[in-house]
This record gives sequence, structure tokens and C-alpha cells, in this order.
Amino acid sequence: MILVVGATGLVGGETCRLLREAGQPVRALVRAASAPEKVARLQALGCEVVVGDVRDRVSLDAACKGANAVITTVSSMPFSWSPPDNTVETVDLNGQKRLVDAALAAGVGHYVYVAFSGNMDRNFPLRNAKRAVEDHLRLSGLSYTILRPSYFMEVWFSPAVGFDVAGASATIYGAGQDKISWISLADVAKFAVAALDNPAARDTTIELGGPAALSPLEVVTIFEDLTGRDFTVMHVPAEALEAQQATASDDMMRSFSGLMRCYAAGDAIPMEATLRDFPLALTSVQDYARRVVAAEPVAAV
Repeated sequence: MILVVGATGLVGGETCRLLREAGQPVRALVRAASAPEKVARLQALGCEVVVGDVRDRVSLDAACKGANAVITTVSSMPFSWSPPDNTVETVDLNGQKRLVDAALAAGVGHYVYVAFSGNMDRNFPLRNAKRAVEDHLRLSGLSYTILRPSYFMEVWFSPAVGFDVAGASATIYGAGQDKISWISLADVAKFAVAALDNPAARDTTIELGGPAALSPLEVVTIFEDLTGRDFTVMHVPAEALEAQQATASDDMMRSFSGLMRCYAAGDAIPMEATLRDFPLALTSVQDYARRVVAAEPVAAV
């Protein structure tokens, strides 16, 4: 039995789908407040759905019982953010540590933790929480894999962060010339599943990126070529991001500002050695962009 925590999220949901497609038994942990349609999708996949919360150790003990592996992608940011209950401290730090402890107590055989790139290493709440959980997992005695993906295409090429394909506009953080190894969340889920039985994944930390590192401005050019439209580009200077982080009102805004500052500095991740151990087909920015443009007929030529 494989326990997936964060099963209603983007990476967690895709992880459940891949596991069930491979015929694996999956136990999906959902909160009492999880969206009913997301829970229904998990049930339709054939997952065993259990209600619990990383803030509640008793529910974690029950969820981990009988599980031979745990994959956790859960985070308070951005969709579950609800202070004071769901925050970086209660979920991403203390909740994730609590899950590690519950897995250890239950005798779980392998533990996969999805964090984020080691190059996202400025001082901000989400980064600090993830690094603390990584340390806690390494010292726990559990067999583990820590996955450190770069920036998700599905998030950073979306209107949520100012990349609006339909409107032909893009907000770029910093100068936009430093390269980033953008990765599809579906590929992160592939690595999470592969880590369960690949010896190269045992007791290690794996940096993850896409097949090629591209600068944000190069990404804009790809979308311009596919849509036949010139994008309006707005730059947010690194100095403005630093000031934004310093004056942010809560840990979510401080964390987003920190992530944007890291974006401005670039995040190129060589993948050649990793792909020798994990021969997976990765989604390119070009392939992802074609899918997005196909879904935006107004923006297409």
C-alpha cells in the first residue's frame, strides 16, 4: 500500500493517477475540507480515500498503518493557505515533520518527499520549512528520497504569476536572462513514482529540472512564435522583489517574494546524470507551450 499525502493537489493527484495506472494500491489522504470533486476523482481512480490532516498525529498514525511507502507533496501554499490553521509553520514545517515521525513509527519502508530546488536558497519561510523537513527526514532512520524540482511550468507560465497567454502579456521577475530548468508537474509525479523501486533513489536528494534550461525571455519568445503575437513584457526588478519580501504581511507573501527572487537569479539544473538513472521522457517548454496555445484559440494564429 502506498500512502499519498497531498493527494488532492496538482502533483499529488497526478501521482495517484500514475500509481493506479500501474496497478499499485493507493491510499489517498484527504482533509475533511477537501473539495468533493477532487475526492471523487481519487475514488474513481480506485484509491482508498482516508480523511486525515498533517496537523493531527492520530490521523497520520492511522493513515500510515500498513503502508509500505509514503509520497508526500502536501503544502499550505497556495491553495490550502488559511491562517492560523493552515500555514507554512503548521503544515509545511510541523505537519511534514509529524508525518515523518508517523511513518517511522508505522515501519514504512520508503519515504518520498517533494521539496524544491536547492538553488531556491534565500531566506524565506517556505524554503526554511522545506530544508528543516529534509534534515528531519535524513536523520529519521527512514529510507528516503528527497526530490527537489525547479519551477513548475503549470504555475509559472500562468496568469496566477502574471504570464497571460490569452492576453499576450508576461511579468518577468528580474532581468529575465538567467536560465531556469522549468519542469512539468506531471514529470515530478513520474519521478516520485519511479523513486519507489529504483535503487538510485535510496537515501538521496535529487535535483529535478526539464530537458533544457531556458531564460524567461526565451520562454516568452517561444509563446510569441506559437501564437504569432508580440507579448507585452513587464519586468519586476530584483530590488523591488527584495523590498516586497521585507514588507510582506504574512509568510505566504514573504515566500512568494522569495521564490520570485530565486527565479530572478536563475535555476539551471543539469539532468544528464539523473536521466541515466531514471530514463524518463521529460516535457519540454515547447511541448507544454503548444498544449497551452491549443487550449487558447483566441491567442493562436
